[in-house]
Amino acid sequence: MPSGRHVTFEIVEHPGAVVLVPVLPDGRVLLVRQFRRAVAAELLELPAGTIERGEAPDACARRELAEEVGQAAARWEQLLAFYPSPGVMTERMFLFLAQDLTPAVADREEEDLRVEAMPLAEARRRITTGEIRDAKSIVGILIASERLAGAG
Repeated sequence: MPSGRHVTFEIVEHPGAVVLVPVLPDGRVLLVRQFRRAVAAELLELPAGTIERGEAPDACARRELAEEVGQAAARWEQLLAFYPSPGVMTERMFLFLAQDLTPAVADREEEDLRVEAMPLAEARRRITTGEIRDAKSIVGILIASERLAGAG
């Protein structure tokens, strides 16, 4: 430790990931509903995915948008990068706002995902009711809400 103390840690090495806030032309945001084994529950989340070796975060974002929700975006903005669990893992997540969406063809991942669209205000409400409860989605929805409110 910086203080000189010796401590043993178990750290999960992670290549990083992207989190997407895909906004349809009508202003609705796309989310995915999927079962998460670690918490033994189905969660409503923003689309996200792990960065592959040698892949840039923006390239991963484009790939994951097509794979998870079948869309491509003409306009991209990286909103921020954050550490979701710095006490136990090295993962850094890159949050992207994806706009001007159009359908895209991509090989769907083997994950069992169901895509849902809703107004961003409804997604914010679902955070307060506890339906949206994973950290990356909470961060993404709140930051994108702030960004889009300032843009309008």
